[in-house]
Amino acid sequence: MVNLSVNGQQRSFDGDPSMPLMWFLRDELGLTGTKFGCGVALCGACTVHMNGEAVRACGVPMSDVGGKSVVTIEGLDPKGEHPVQVAWRNLGVPQCGYCQAGQIMSAAALLKAKPAPSDKDITDAMSGNLCRCGCYQRIHAAVRAAAKGA
Repeated sequence: MVNLSVNGQQRSFDGDPSMPLMWFLRDELGLTGTKFGCGVALCGACTVHMNGEAVRACGVPMSDVGGKSVVTIEGLDPKGEHPVQVAWRNLGVPQCGYCQAGQIMSAAALLKAKPAPSDKDITDAMSGNLCRCGCYQRIHAAVRAAAKGA
């Protein structure tokens, strides 16, 4: 039995311990904001926070999440008012939107760790999140705006 916190609620899992966290979130909890992208932790579409750090949920087996706190895009700010979410809206960042939840989760983790990141910090932190629409300039601008209070 694996016990963990997801978006502030206690949850338990007694299935296959090798199942990726992403499938637990999506299929068992119905938290579909976490997207399936590459399935090998390379594109960042499935980024969530685990104990405050950005992780790729497709690459984390359930055996590694016991006792940990997981936050998904649904739990980042239930009203969508996190500074990163506000900046995303204000700057019209999304195009197709598929990668945006992962992008926002990575940006939020960056700003929590470094409230005033340099351009290089932003580029480095966001480099693991791919956007098939190529919205990188708007993503970078939104992270910068969020750092300044959106």
